[in-house]
Amino acid sequence: MISPRIVSPENVPGDTLPLTIDDFSKLMAPAGPFEPAPHLAIAVSGGADSLALCLLANGWVRRRKGRVVALTVEHGLRPESAAEARQVGRWLKARNISHRILPWCGNKPTSGIQAAARAARMSRLTDWCARHHVLHLLTGHQIEDQAATVILRLSAGSGCDGLAAMPLVQDVRTPDGLGIRLIRPLLSVPEDRLKATLGRRSQAWIDDPSNHDRGYARTRLAASIDAFGNEGISVERLARVARRAGSDRAALDWSACVLLSKVAILHPAGFATLDWATWRTAPESVSLRALIRLLTVVGGHTFGPRLERTERLSAELRISYPARAATLGGCRIMPQQGKVLICREPGLVEPDLKINPGDRGLWDNRFQIRLARRAKTHGECILGKLGLEGIAFFRRVMADRGQVLESIPSPARPALPAFRDLDGLLAVPHLKYVREPGGKGCEAQYIGTGNRSGGVFGPIVRAGL
Repeated sequence: MISPRIVSPENVPGDTLPLTIDDFSKLMAPAGPFEPAPHLAIAVSGGADSLALCLLANGWVRRRKGRVVALTVEHGLRPESAAEARQVGRWLKARNISHRILPWCGNKPTSGIQAAARAARMSRLTDWCARHHVLHLLTGHQIEDQAATVILRLSAGSGCDGLAAMPLVQDVRTPDGLGIRLIRPLLSVPEDRLKATLGRRSQAWIDDPSNHDRGYARTRLAASIDAFGNEGISVERLARVARRAGSDRAALDWSACVLLSKVAILHPAGFATLDWATWRTAPESVSLRALIRLLTVVGGHTFGPRLERTERLSAELRISYPARAATLGGCRIMPQQGKVLICREPGLVEPDLKINPGDRGLWDNRFQIRLARRAKTHGECILGKLGLEGIAFFRRVMADRGQVLESIPSPARPALPAFRDLDGLLAVPHLKYVREPGGKGCEAQYIGTGNRSGGVFGPIVRAGL
């Protein structure tokens, strides 16, 4: 077992001003309001940023009679990661701060390691928060992280959304469909001030060697910021770009929400219809954003399709009414009685899911599903798409109630969630079909997960400080 690389607080220069609890209160204010006695979860890797955040948040929340719990994801990507997690626990225990270690088990990727680790880390953090009914999750991203994100997005040719980088507050949905408030209160704070904060409190921290590995694009771009400084492109100016882009994004989000409230109908069965004639008259940037939102929620993704492909589709739709179907972002986009129908592409829906009585969860990242404890099934119950075979069966057994089937456009029907057991089709909630008696208690509620700007009709992101 390799020991972690611990940095002594004595190495902190004495001329850097540390953050106080009052300073931290001002940083937290725009993320409020908070409930009485708030319960905060703090993502703590052991680095200077996250440890400083944890100590500051602990002082802030105790003034409000609340409490914090520190969460460390033990990723297992380096030999010393387990020792680092235990060291964090010892440090926090000495300060009477509750600490939990969340392991990342299973096989690890051989490429795209940083992105996979970030996704796994966020998944474990938010899942823990959801299980323990903790609404607020804080992370220690600071101004240098924000600047590096802007550079990374510039290198990818991102637009306004990308340049807005990391927001102060972001709603993150868990696999169970629950919402967690992800808060980054330190986006305007330099790393040196966070290290000074630890120095003032005589708190050591862990140096993660992967943060200096130039094999990662993000590390190389972050290191290049010093060179940009000679040309006047400082960390502060890059963070200012993110703030301004965030403000622009919020304004565009609002305009897109207003447009969507007039031109879009999102059906409980997971498809949308768009009033094409009205949509195309809106400013191009607003109509594009509205289209991205619809493709994101109908396609069941966290983020929208690639911008270049969506721009091409948007330009084609603005020029003329679609003559044939197109596919993008896991969706089919097609003409439908003078409007545009956007529905899930059946071949890309999530695989079948085994579900037991009493289970609940998220299927296809779109439907919050539940099988009641009282449900009686013949053998195991499987949730999956209805498919063409299911539609044919439905037509046979529902001949006297064909209007129910016709209430949903035919292209949207194959992707409908359907419950099955050994006797075949058990329930199709959106077609109001249940096979007595076991079909009662089968639920599939469309939640439209949306992207980081929120669902379809309302923005959630707040700009950074």
